[in-house]
Amino acid sequence: MAYTPELVAELEILRLFNLDNTLEGIKVHHDAGDAAIAATQRLHAKGLTTQPDGGYLTGLGRDAAEHARVLLTILSETATA
Repeated sequence: MAYTPELVAELEILRLFNLDNTLEGIKVHHDAGDAAIAATQRLHAKGLTTQPDGGYLTGLGRDAAEHARVLLTILSETATA
């Protein structure tokens, strides 16, 4: 499995969720751009969000977003070290 542009777009959407507040979701509007809209729909189809246009993270979605945040932190810190 490779990091495809589609997977990167999904990671970017997951990054938008506020993990400090489970009552805060996101909404990706129709003018957000085709890649963001498609990524948000894929996340919903995979069971990571509650709505095709964002909504809230499911339990699995929260786990994915937490892992994505950790990976981004590790890679960002390594790049500056």
